[in-house]
Amino acid sequence: MNKTCADVQGPAKIDVAFMIDSPKRQDSDEAIEPGFQAIEARRVPLPVGYRQGVISAITVLLGFSLLFLRYWNFEADGGWTTASILATLLLALAIVLQLVALWRSLLPRDDDEPVYQVTLRWFLASIIALLAGVLLAGLTASHVFNL
Repeated sequence: MNKTCADVQGPAKIDVAFMIDSPKRQDSDEAIEPGFQAIEARRVPLPVGYRQGVISAITVLLGFSLLFLRYWNFEADGGWTTASILATLLLALAIVLQLVALWRSLLPRDDDEPVYQVTLRWFLASIIALLAGVLLAGLTASHVFNL
């Protein structure tokens, strides 16, 4: 019984709905390790829009940081002092922390709340370093510090 192309009655329909976002079934023979059970129990997905918001915030601050660092290093008047070098190092640290936070926020596992909280801590650390660097740069430019 050989089938030819004439025997096929139209395109075959494939139900792919079961492949999209369906949880993986575990056979009764497979047991989850105890450590992974705790991780699976703690998984809490983020509400819609949270990841996109933090990615936008990180990229806005990253753009500001890069532009301010360019201005501070190449366009600002005055010579290099200890305070201006320290401000530059703080700005560079803020940029590195923002890049780490951006990388973490783009990972698929960042959709879980515990991982997302760690990413927010990285972002908060970058904000603190950025504020310290900009404040020190402003005080140095206004000649408050003569280091």
